[in-house]
Amino acid sequence: MTKPKIWYLLVFTTFGAALTASFYFDLPIEPMTWVLLIGGVTAGSAAAETLTGYIDRDIDAMMDRTKDRPIPSGRISPKNALAFGLILTAISLVMSWFVNIWAFSLMAFGLFDNVIVYSKWLKRRSQSNIILGGFSGGAPALIGYVAVTTQNIEIGLVMAGLVFLWIPTHIWSLALHIKKDYTKAGVPMLPVVSSEKSSVRVIAGTTVMMVVFSLVPFLFGEFGIIYLATAGVFGAVMLALSMWLLVKPTEKASWTVFKFSSPYLTALFIAFMVDAYYFTPPG
Repeated sequence: MTKPKIWYLLVFTTFGAALTASFYFDLPIEPMTWVLLIGGVTAGSAAAETLTGYIDRDIDAMMDRTKDRPIPSGRISPKNALAFGLILTAISLVMSWFVNIWAFSLMAFGLFDNVIVYSKWLKRRSQSNIILGGFSGGAPALIGYVAVTTQNIEIGLVMAGLVFLWIPTHIWSLALHIKKDYTKAGVPMLPVVSSEKSSVRVIAGTTVMMVVFSLVPFLFGEFGIIYLATAGVFGAVMLALSMWLLVKPTEKASWTVFKFSSPYLTALFIAFMVDAYYFTPPG
């Protein structure tokens, strides 16, 4: 019901951003803060997926990839799913409130952006759904950062920005792979409303933007050689895969781009933590 395979990586960005801030500024994180932070973001992510599942139950029933989910398959009633999603929402907001006001505000913003802006307003109406709905994807990383400090907030914003720029490549490459499903359900994802040629160009362009942006922490002197090497190596692979998709737009290529994009983001956040621990002086 909560689709943990979709949001576990976003929870990891929360953990990564918090630990990076802790190492960078030599600020210890209390055990209870960890519980409230990770528990709150986990509950918030689960709430968002449950509520979007409730909203999307009709189109989920049309798509081969989603028709066996709990609501469209009839295993859970829409009424119970809605109640469960609202309970998880309340838990996430209460837990984030006890972290600090910044975490609470970002949690509320992320839930609103994902559930209302993306799923309720834009998903069925505009190909920009992923762009405007992508702000919620960056919220967990920023929540993790502000749970520790608001010093050098640009670091947290860059982390959130990386996730925001990662989302189009991640989602659109998947959408290209399952284009028939989205077409059947009438969801105007980029590959549905644009030609295959245009779609792969956009995916390649967003990948280039993401990889170039990933170098910002090093170029501005905030992180060192470990981060640069990781961003460089994994970024080169992402670029190579996107060029493969551009030259030969096959289902295999789009699926490979989609699958590698998650290890790419994971590697960057691990590099943030390791680099902050070994090489970045606090303050």
